Amino acid sequence: MWQAETLFVGASRKPDDSYQKAEELLLKYANRHGLVTGATGTGKTVTLQILAEGFSNAGVPVFCADVKGDLSGIAAMGEAKDVLLKRAETIKLDPYEFQEFPVIFWDLFGEKGHPIRATVSEMGPLLLSRLMNLSEAQEGVINIAFRIADEEGLLLLDMKDLQSLLANMAERADEIGRRYGNVSKQSVGAIQRTLLVLEQQGGNHFFGEPALKIDDIMRTTRDGRGAISVLAADRLMMNPRLYATFLLWLLSELFEELPEVGDPDKPKLVFFFDEAHLLFDEAPKILVDRVEQVVRLIRSKGVGVYFVTQNPLDVPDTVLAQLGNRVQHALRAYTPREQKAVKTAAETFRPNPDFDAMEAITGLGVGEALVSLLEAKGVPSVVQRTLIRPPSSRMGVLTDEERRKVTADSPVSGLYDETVDRESAYEILQKRAEDAMRAEEEVKRREEEAERSGRTRWTLPDFDDDDDDDRRSRRPAPRRRSGYQRQTVAEAAMKSIARSVGSSVGRAIVRGILGSLKKGR
Repeated sequence: MWQAETLFVGASRKPDDSYQKAEELLLKYANRHGLVTGATGTGKTVTLQILAEGFSNAGVPVFCADVKGDLSGIAAMGEAKDVLLKRAETIKLDPYEFQEFPVIFWDLFGEKGHPIRATVSEMGPLLLSRLMNLSEAQEGVINIAFRIADEEGLLLLDMKDLQSLLANMAERADEIGRRYGNVSKQSVGAIQRTLLVLEQQGGNHFFGEPALKIDDIMRTTRDGRGAISVLAADRLMMNPRLYATFLLWLLSELFEELPEVGDPDKPKLVFFFDEAHLLFDEAPKILVDRVEQVVRLIRSKGVGVYFVTQNPLDVPDTVLAQLGNRVQHALRAYTPREQKAVKTAAETFRPNPDFDAMEAITGLGVGEALVSLLEAKGVPSVVQRTLIRPPSSRMGVLTDEERRKVTADSPVSGLYDETVDRESAYEILQKRAEDAMRAEEEVKRREEEAERSGRTRWTLPDFDDDDDDDRRSRRPAPRRRSGYQRQTVAEAAMKSIARSVGSSVGRAIVRGILGSLKKGR
């Protein structure tokens, strides 16, 4: 069982340019979040790697995104290179041991790791609207769609569920409009077109089941090390909005599902949000407020969030104020915006009388950083110019064969590889449509059958067999004759004949009458 109370980050430089003081992150304050910034090529990825290694050895699970593919080497044993050995000697890292770490590879597209999915319902209307960059009116339609799905028991699991529900809403626009407000077919059509674009960009790989279980990114090994979940994001970065929305969804899921634990001795999970600027680019205020709320409150769930980005200005001030542990790599200061970023970064540190932080930021070498970590009682330490320790795992990418082997040996192998498509909104609405069509066809068939059987050669147009009783009820009753009316002799004779036609006496009378008539002729 691995035991640690601190995580060794590097050694700080003294005024005489020697490295002696160890800069260590206290695990009990690791859930107070952090920030790793710096220009491209200054060492941010290596810093992320050594932090993930340290947390794993301390028994803390880690989730991070591999944007460029060079973080995958954390699953392989490090190699004794001269530059690494020299760095370890300079900062007095003894012993410097090489390790391979327990890694679970994930990939939204299922190509470089286990598929990772979420359902449309779990994503929710706010993040889904952000993902599709919808207008206010279109976002209102999405909110109504989720409301209808709840009321009618329609599971929204994948994209075809949402598409079928939107089509159903367009058909019922008048009915829905009376209950929830106007749902224009134009807005529905625009959303459907956006869904089509999202599907072409790979969104259909993300939405569905089996959905990711939070427990599977919070695993530990038998020897007590935390599993490092690495999301292959090189292809995902082709759709930056999907990348940022997915990570924010995962962060929100952690916030909603994990129980309150207060301030534990070490985090339950550390979450690295690489390319964090993508989360806030053109983000509406409601989304920024949501991020601030999650970051502020999720520490009580035992989760530490570390934003990794190039420029500290990429992170809003309200979020930046929540980040206690900071590692600032070199920044360039050629443009006014870059100069502002350098000034902002320098002013956020607790000053060190031995050097000017603003000047130091522009002069840092590769692998160097200004570091300020939380000390006792959660107070930021004085900023120190620090040489970051070398990693114990491989610096660089895994081969395809090595990645496949790690994936095959993963503790979640077989749990997410096959898509499950159970009955949901698409199937239910399709069945409703088929039932309605069959009912309509049955009514039509009966009408045609009634029309065919209603006229035979024995019936008259006004006396159909099927409608005989009905027509009798509608036939006007004969008018009663009032008063005394004289009958003619012929009428009286015929009535008498009719009454007696059934008897032999009657027949004889008829013959007699007819006979006398003949004789009279």
